[in-house]
Amino acid sequence: MSNPDKAINYFHINQKQLTEAYLNLLRIPSISTNPDHKVDMVKAAEYLSKTLAELGFERVEIFQTKMHPILFAEKRSSNPEAKTLLIYGHYDVQPVDPLDEWKSDPFQPEFRGENVYARGASDMKGQVMASILALESVVKTSELPINIKYLLEGEEEIGSPSLNKFIIDNADMLSCDMILNPDAGMVGMNQPTLVYGLRGMTYFEVRVDGPKADLHSGLWGGNVANPATVLSEIIAKLHNPDGSVAIPGFYDHVVPLTDDERKQIAANKTSDQAFLDITGSPALYGEEDYTPLERQGARPTLDVNGFYSGFIGDGAKTIIPAYAKAKISCRLVPDQDPMEIYNLAKNYILSIAPDTVRTKIFLHSAGPAYLANDAPGAENLVEAFREVWNAPVTFKREGGSIPVATVMLQELGVKSLLTGFGLPDDGIHSPNEHQHYPTWLKGIEALIRFYLSFGEE
Repeated sequence: MSNPDKAINYFHINQKQLTEAYLNLLRIPSISTNPDHKVDMVKAAEYLSKTLAELGFERVEIFQTKMHPILFAEKRSSNPEAKTLLIYGHYDVQPVDPLDEWKSDPFQPEFRGENVYARGASDMKGQVMASILALESVVKTSELPINIKYLLEGEEEIGSPSLNKFIIDNADMLSCDMILNPDAGMVGMNQPTLVYGLRGMTYFEVRVDGPKADLHSGLWGGNVANPATVLSEIIAKLHNPDGSVAIPGFYDHVVPLTDDERKQIAANKTSDQAFLDITGSPALYGEEDYTPLERQGARPTLDVNGFYSGFIGDGAKTIIPAYAKAKISCRLVPDQDPMEIYNLAKNYILSIAPDTVRTKIFLHSAGPAYLANDAPGAENLVEAFREVWNAPVTFKREGGSIPVATVMLQELGVKSLLTGFGLPDDGIHSPNEHQHYPTWLKGIEALIRFYLSFGEE
């Protein structure tokens, strides 16, 4: 590996100035779901465009979409045989509601203790800027041993509606040998983490309709089926007493965990108590015969994400609601077909729904699970982590989904390195989101080593 000392020294000497570049991005309220922030979305894309142009990227281009811009940038190595690394990220953030629960302005980053508090500090402006500032440290002090491409979108927090088509239409422009996606995270501040698996997802909605309008419960209770009660009974039948999903056929294609995989997952030393501390739950719950860590990323699940029916305001209103609806997601593991799972769920729910109501089911989205334990560049990244943290790397199957990784594998033929320097208690998507600053600094040093590890010995 090329000597990283000069680049690391550059970063330490300029740490205050480079950190300010990170904080400036955090000050832009790039909330993709809110039309009032459309101008801010453009500002964020332009800020990143200007930053990359100043680093000598030969091509920096902002592509307009129906919603928010996509930024592509490319910087080439002087080595004609250099490998190409594509770095993916997003510059949009979640809304800040409820604002009154924030202890400081969500778009005026504030240091408290060892944390930087701001919306996007961790997810994922902090990770995007870590990759850029590590790159600056390299290009300012040595020859860049690889070609670098950036793909930065502004719609991840609203489902990336423009991204798939962009990748398909621009596959040649995005061609690469490796992909770095730092939109994952670490299991602990002393446990650098490489995510090698992502669960897929099937997301659908169940709607139960009864009377044509809300009815007086005193007049009609006991004679007309209550949609809220019916839907509650349906939901109660979606799980068995042992925590497993009750839908027939749900587990038919689940690949069993091998002994080696269970050992690898168990190497993550996150305790049951840590899960309770992070979530605030009084006790853990789930499938018997599997550990919480196995259930988190290597087993499929079904969850109710939202439930609505009837009168939910303050006070009392005695009605039988006209309808009830629930939003349900199934997190899926390798070899489960998202559409097959949707059809199994749909058929089962319709089979147990009574004829005293009308039951409809709508599909919202579906995407397969993803495994990338052999992603190109993994050995380089793992070695960089070991050198910085002086600790073994944790290999994790993530409980959530990162659809862009699957799309890139399908369209570019390359598996992604999924990592990041956020921590489980960063409060992403919640009030008082933060990034642990010392961990972020270590992450930048690791990326410096990673970029340089492709140089000639």
